[in-house]
Amino acid sequence: MNPANLPFDSEAMLEGLRTWVECESPTWDAGAVNRMLDIAARDMAIMGATIERIAGRQGFGGVIRARFPHPKQGEPGILIAGHMDTVHPVGTIEKLKWRREGNKCYGPGIYDMKGGNYLSLEAIRQLARASFTTPLPITVLFTPDEEVGTPSTRDIIEAEAARNKYVLVPEPGRADNGVTTGRYAIARFNLEATGRPSHAGATLSAGRSAIREMARQILAIDAMTTEDCTFSVGVVHGGQWVNCVATTATGEALSMAKRQADLDRGVERMLALSGTANDVAFKVTRGVTRPVWEPDAGTMALYEKARGIAKSLGAELPHASSGGGSDGNFTGAMGIPTLDGLGVRGANGHTLEEYIEVESLVERGRLMAGLLATLE
Repeated sequence: MNPANLPFDSEAMLEGLRTWVECESPTWDAGAVNRMLDIAARDMAIMGATIERIAGRQGFGGVIRARFPHPKQGEPGILIAGHMDTVHPVGTIEKLKWRREGNKCYGPGIYDMKGGNYLSLEAIRQLARASFTTPLPITVLFTPDEEVGTPSTRDIIEAEAARNKYVLVPEPGRADNGVTTGRYAIARFNLEATGRPSHAGATLSAGRSAIREMARQILAIDAMTTEDCTFSVGVVHGGQWVNCVATTATGEALSMAKRQADLDRGVERMLALSGTANDVAFKVTRGVTRPVWEPDAGTMALYEKARGIAKSLGAELPHASSGGGSDGNFTGAMGIPTLDGLGVRGANGHTLEEYIEVESLVERGRLMAGLLATLE
């Protein structure tokens, strides 16, 4: 089976993808994520898949597991793992409207990662229409919480990966048309400063500002960044009344490292910030963590298979480890051959200028179809 002969149609793919993108699905809105999962479940049911819904927990949306008809269904096969949550709040579609400008198409979550998820289903659909039976059965797992570190579904992802031979992750492709064969380790932290309240006008000096301490610690955390390990604070909340010295302030920090040992040292440095100074307590607690994923022989063999398919389609397919976590961190760290970054090309993820390169829908769709058709 030559994937170059499959009749992928970018315009038809865009039409289907638009429905997905315009169904906004920010992580923290479980109802919105579930509505998106409903759409994907319906699309896959029409394709003939057996759909299982797994209830959400910890306030997040649920999970969809779809198994496509196959003579070897139930045996180890290929897992396509993607997330349906985005970082964009409901209403972003009014600021980042679906629009096509030449080879670019814009929309919230279109790049990270609804475009990649959609092209994966189109690859399965094209193979089925060609009456081609893949050597291995295919399972698709769509999850609701990757953008916040996958706190509620890591166990499901790992369990499903362990039942399969390969994991394909259609996260955004690299700018050089590359794929991802490893990912850096990531740790999240919760920050809390606790001060002493007072009236900010009448008795300012009697108070101890939690906001001031949080600000001081933010600068200290940013200053800890080195080439080996980065630190950043991305969320801060504090105060309720401007005429009250703030009693509490909270925040969230992120640390990333290429090597697990460097991240472990970074975690120690972050936790060591806990203490009391100037009558203000500062507490750091560890949040969710993604382990470092370093490519092994299995992953590199999978990559070489993909590179050969890309070459037959007239494209180079470089590879590299990437910053920014994905659920590939988990499956790759388990030692299961994993190939990440198989999704669309584009840019400006997590911003109001997020877009995909339209031509990559068909190009990456053919690459995915080639992998599904040849992995055994």
